[in-house]
Amino acid sequence: MILVDTTVLVYAVGTDHALRTPCRELLRLVEEGRVRATTTVEVLQEFAHVRARRRSRKDAAAVARSAAIGLSPLVHPEFEDLMDGLELFQTTERLGAFDAVLAASARRQRWAIASADAAFEAVQGLRHLNPASPTFLEDARES
Repeated sequence: MILVDTTVLVYAVGTDHALRTPCRELLRLVEEGRVRATTTVEVLQEFAHVRARRRSRKDAAAVARSAAIGLSPLVHPEFEDLMDGLELFQTTERLGAFDAVLAASARRQRWAIASADAAFEAVQGLRHLNPASPTFLEDARES
């Protein structure tokens, strides 16, 4: 199982970018049932917020709804994820608080995390799938 971070959604539906194709391909594989992936309510909220900076709120909400449906059922971080995430936040300088809790959730479930954010590489015991990697889609299929 793969936990999808905001960056994958942003690149997948954004304008032309080097990471657009691998991110879109990952979501296509999920849609086809060839890769299992999910995300969190918080990721979808962040995605809608980021998308609304460049698009209308109507568009941002519609695309976030579509992503929620495609990645359902959604995962809900637990209390222990928050506690572990705050520890990661405290000890891992490159990792923001939001991403630290996301990393803790993925790590507890023994899931990979798909993200363009290289800060996830600093998390011990977490498998990070970076869309910039030439083996990203191959690695995603193996998760």
